[in-house]
Amino acid sequence: MRILDRYILQRFLYNFLSSFVILMFIFIFQTIWLFIDDFAGKGLDIGIIGKFFFYMMPSLTEKVLPLTVILASILTFGTLAENYEFAAMKASGISLQRSMLSLIIFMVGLGGVTFYFANSVIPASEQKIYNMRRNIAKVKPAAAIEKGVFSDFEGMSIKVDEKYGEKDRFLKNVIIHQKTAANVNNTVIKAKTGELISSEDSELIQLVLRDGHDYRDMDKTKSTEKRKYPFTNTDFEIYRMNIEIPEMEQDLEEENVSNREKMKNVSRLLKDMDSLEDDNRRIVQAFSKNIVYRMGGFIPLTPKDTAVTKKMELLRKKEASKKKSPSKSAVDAVNTIDSDETIAQNKIDSVTVAKEAFTVKTPPTDIITLFKDWQKVQVMNGAKNSVSSIMTSIDGKKQELNKRYEIHRRHIFSLHEKYALALSCIILFFVGAPLGAIIRKGGIGLPMVVAILLFLVYYFLGVFAENYSYKGNIHPIIGAWLSSMVMLPLGIYLTRQATADQGMMNFGNVIDFVKRLFSRKDKNEEE
Repeated sequence: MRILDRYILQRFLYNFLSSFVILMFIFIFQTIWLFIDDFAGKGLDIGIIGKFFFYMMPSLTEKVLPLTVILASILTFGTLAENYEFAAMKASGISLQRSMLSLIIFMVGLGGVTFYFANSVIPASEQKIYNMRRNIAKVKPAAAIEKGVFSDFEGMSIKVDEKYGEKDRFLKNVIIHQKTAANVNNTVIKAKTGELISSEDSELIQLVLRDGHDYRDMDKTKSTEKRKYPFTNTDFEIYRMNIEIPEMEQDLEEENVSNREKMKNVSRLLKDMDSLEDDNRRIVQAFSKNIVYRMGGFIPLTPKDTAVTKKMELLRKKEASKKKSPSKSAVDAVNTIDSDETIAQNKIDSVTVAKEAFTVKTPPTDIITLFKDWQKVQVMNGAKNSVSSIMTSIDGKKQELNKRYEIHRRHIFSLHEKYALALSCIILFFVGAPLGAIIRKGGIGLPMVVAILLFLVYYFLGVFAENYSYKGNIHPIIGAWLSSMVMLPLGIYLTRQATADQGMMNFGNVIDFVKRLFSRKDKNEEE
């Protein structure tokens, strides 16, 4: 390695490491402010809180690393340009690309390390964080109840407007929904105030509610009574609920849940994506068949009866042969006239009946005209109820499928996000390095402002693309790569401008172009 390559690499590593440490501390303090309400005053050990934020650090790397790459590259190349070191390199015949060679090799290696980090370390940390918060909520009941939203609390959903007092034990405006074993919400309890009372010697926690109401649905076996929707309404001054809680010595780092997309590596994501896709396809096919059968569509046609057709042909041939046969004597005609007339009449009647039965009639234009008036009402009501039932089933299944499709889209996004994060480090380096050479400013002032602006564009593009991908507005693959795709043309443009020793934009050329444009308009108006 040449002395120049070693010198540039040392300068870049110094800026990179110092920026990474400073930015990581900034993001950790920002995370502390986000979670301070969940941990402050809950009686948690400082060691548990420290482990939680230690596990948060790998997840914060997704935000810190891109900003660090931009800032370090701008600082390094901006300082070199400000001190005229780039001018000396160019005078010696060393181009910008050659001076970036050692850093390009370093960034490729950093991209590989970042992919390993995103594939192995971040999923493990996400699993640790989720299970730790879940176990903290079990052993610290007050931490499981959030203000303003419904929270799952030992088999029921509870919502409070405010928590106050020691360890947030006092509650205000409490709403509780209790469910049966069949997961049916049959009880609603409302109270103005509440209090959580617990003891270290007891495995029960007591929830004391004051000044409230109890609404409870009554179970009835008869259908006529169920249609009346019976319920009970009870007013109370004090209502005590004893809730069993887990052992206080439970391991807060016990791992029970690992089925979220951010907790999975590439191999598991690919496997689960295939399983989810097969399950979704199977559910759609089964539901489609069910709807078709309920509608009565695609009923197979009854095959034509060839035996009846052959009988009709035989009858026609017999009639034709009798017409062609010679007439009998007058005596025989007189003696057998009665029997012949009877036989002929019977044959004519049978042929007429058969012809009427198999005569092709013109189908009616409206099938409802085939029924009587009182039957029409029944048919229309039945059809209306059938369509209404089918539409209700479709709406319910649509909501279920939307959730399943969103889970599948989340897996696709998480898979491509790992690759996009690794490649974004290389792309952002080609944005920051030539930009630092163009602005020719070192230090923390202007480079920090430019780096933050570029990072905000990159970050918010990623956030918007992620949300749109989850909802299905854009494809998850496009959403995962959108930020990198936007930064890639910018990096190519800035590298070309810095190589040609030009600024980001020549405002003189822009002004000349506008002047020429208006001069052409004036000439056209004069002509």
